[in-house]
Amino acid sequence: MKYALKIRKGDWGMFVFGKTPSVRRLCCVLLFALVSAHVAVFPCDAAQAAPQVTLKFAGQSPADHTATKFMNDIAKQVAEKTNGRIEIRVFPANQLGDYTLVFEELIRGTIDLAGVSIPSQFDPRMELVYINGFVRGYEDAKKIFAPTGWLFGKMDELNRALGVKLLGFYVEGFIGTGSVKPVKDPLDPNVPKGVLVRIPNMDVYKLAAEAMGYRTVTIPYADVYQSMQTGVCEGVNGYPIASAYTTLGDVIKYWYNTNYSVECLNYMMSDMVWEKLSPEDQKVLQDAFTDATMKSIDNAKAEDERHLELMRKKGIQVFTYTDAELKPLAEACASSWPGLEGKMTKELMDEFRKELAPK
Repeated sequence: MKYALKIRKGDWGMFVFGKTPSVRRLCCVLLFALVSAHVAVFPCDAAQAAPQVTLKFAGQSPADHTATKFMNDIAKQVAEKTNGRIEIRVFPANQLGDYTLVFEELIRGTIDLAGVSIPSQFDPRMELVYINGFVRGYEDAKKIFAPTGWLFGKMDELNRALGVKLLGFYVEGFIGTGSVKPVKDPLDPNVPKGVLVRIPNMDVYKLAAEAMGYRTVTIPYADVYQSMQTGVCEGVNGYPIASAYTTLGDVIKYWYNTNYSVECLNYMMSDMVWEKLSPEDQKVLQDAFTDATMKSIDNAKAEDERHLELMRKKGIQVFTYTDAELKPLAEACASSWPGLEGKMTKELMDEFRKELAPK
């Protein structure tokens, strides 16, 4: 519906104010009718404008990162499925604090949702999700990270003991090894690789890298590029493909796509907040996060392939392998798992081996 009202230049004041009270009243009635008609034709959505529940969703990735896009997609899906009753406000780039602080706030119930790395200061068994050598390909990842899988159930159990509900995972991509010089026999864990690699400061990475034949050193993330330039280290373990390309693409010369681990964030919710939701709304949230988990794995596959090609175009020598060729490395990583029993407990690691050891 359109309205056209032609008023000549200089006549607007005459139209609004008129020459007599009766004219002014008539003008007011006409204007009120126009406004009322506009509102009738374009009604506002009261449900969207006034949500019943607003949830703060904390993230650690930059605003333009794919992980943040997934957070925004989750928020949109939940709003649509609840007709606007639940609003999720996304706070990327550590706006609500780093992942350790965010996890504490989840426990307290002062932050509602998070898509972050999971800290282990409250329970070292939380590093279970970062163990190397138990995921063997993207389709395997869909089974392992599904809410019906053993890993999800165990991680949810550990989280719930601390007052946090696990909802899913954001799988960023597979992890390989980048170096400034060739690696010796990269598929044979019994051969010393002749490369000193930087690893994250976690036993799961140190023990696995050494089991695959590397010497290791721990270097802060911000110093890795310069350390590789200056020879403090000669390679890196613990970097997913996209991150290796974007942050180290100008310094690494070789990329060994050994897929011995995956980079993932954890979707979590304060248990205090979760329990206040109706069963129907709980299902809406769980479905949204499950959907995001599965889509993130498909996205990881596409992004890994894209960044491998970008590496090749940049002049980096890229080595890829079949699942059969990679099995000795997965078995080598698994051979390091007993070294985690002191921190993870033997009981948990026995269960982990039963469920996820290479077969």
